[in-house]
Amino acid sequence: QVQLVESGGGLVQPGGSLRLSCVASAFTFNSKPIAWFRQAPGKEREGVSCITGRPYNTAYADSVKGRFTISRDVATNTVYLQMDSLKPEDTGRYYCATALLSWCPLTSASYNSWGPGTQVTVSS
Repeated sequence: QVQLVESGGGLVQPGGSLRLSCVASAFTFNSKPIAWFRQAPGKEREGVSCITGRPYNTAYADSVKGRFTISRDVATNTVYLQMDSLKPEDTGRYYCATALLSWCPLTSASYNSWGPGTQVTVSS
């Protein structure tokens, strides 16, 4: 089973930027979709963005469209989530996930391999 590790979280002021990384252990990672989810205290896990294997189609939650950009580097088995114009409501623990799928859903039940997450806090 592929192992995922997230990094890049931290504390940032509103309007700032962060870039999250998700590194996978398995060489077959690049053919599978990778999704980013987030969870704030007391709230359900929310799908943020996802990217398929080739041709690398992407999808975004309405709440982050125009502010977040997902991309993948197949040479390093890494998926990035560039987060710009951050808002306090973007605060939460961010997880990356993958599954044996050919498409890119933003529903957490569709994924069976998860990283431990990285904390993002947007606050002044």
